Amino acid sequence: MIGLERDVVKLMPYTTEWARLFAEEEERIRSAIGEYILDIQHVGSTAIPGMAAKPILDIAVAVASFEEAFVCVAPMEHIGYEYCGENGIPRRHYFVKRNPLTTHHVHINERGSRNWENQVIFRDYMSAHPQAIEAYIALKEGLAKQFPRDREAYTNGKAQFIEHILDLARKDYPSL
Repeated sequence: MIGLERDVVKLMPYTTEWARLFAEEEERIRSAIGEYILDIQHVGSTAIPGMAAKPILDIAVAVASFEEAFVCVAPMEHIGYEYCGENGIPRRHYFVKRNPLTTHHVHINERGSRNWENQVIFRDYMSAHPQAIEAYIALKEGLAKQFPRDREAYTNGKAQFIEHILDLARKDYPSL
């Protein structure tokens, strides 16, 4: 089961169902914009085994050019996504799928961009470090209790932890 009401913060225990749902959605996205995709990855907390998460799938799509990726907007809308522009992150095409619950976020970035790299290395670092998963779950649970209907405050509360993990991850992945 995936999906949350807009602005609601509710965490669910990790389930392998999220990987299966990602694979299904990956196929839909590839059928819509496959000719522009260089890579597609399941990212965010639902992609990290053992991680409690909001039941919303984050999907990162790498393209060659931000400007050329504007042609992806109409096909993504055709498969049920709302286009939200850059939504606060420069040179990112951001999409949300609702039915009416929010179920998917798609981030289309240029391959090699900082946002693309951050999403992938955060997932990879967390997946390899169980103690970081435990710390992140504790932080997220506290924030979810504090901000059950304020997703922006919840997200802002995680920012320092995420930046710390990205700093550690860049040491593990120095070529990025």
